[in-house]
Amino acid sequence: MCEICRNQNRENKVICVVADSRDVIALEKTREYKGKYHVLGGVISPMDGIGPEQLNVQSLVQRVNQEKTQEVILAISPSVEGETTTLYVGGLLKPFTKVTRIAFGLPMGGDLEYADEVTLARALEGRRELD
Repeated sequence: MCEICRNQNRENKVICVVADSRDVIALEKTREYKGKYHVLGGVISPMDGIGPEQLNVQSLVQRVNQEKTQEVILAISPSVEGETTTLYVGGLLKPFTKVTRIAFGLPMGGDLEYADEVTLARALEGRRELD
């Protein structure tokens, strides 16, 4: 367990799943997420010989069961491998807890005309009501 997750002030019932530790650092810089993390150690990539067995997936399932986690947030990059990993992990965890994923969209300062179709579609899917 890392220093972040050992912090007693963090939310115990929410786990954010990321591919590697650099993703934890990126999320921490936002100062928005107050829960704990689980680092998979990569993404499923059959072309590179990486299957679920090479990742920290089983320990995640055990952790969710033991800690009675209320929500797992999947924060895995939207590459082909990332999508495969998200679907696989999400499928394993859905019977035990609420599973969500981060929204994807346009970066600040980005122009719509230069965005690809997948990014625009995700931006529309992840929309929310104005405050």
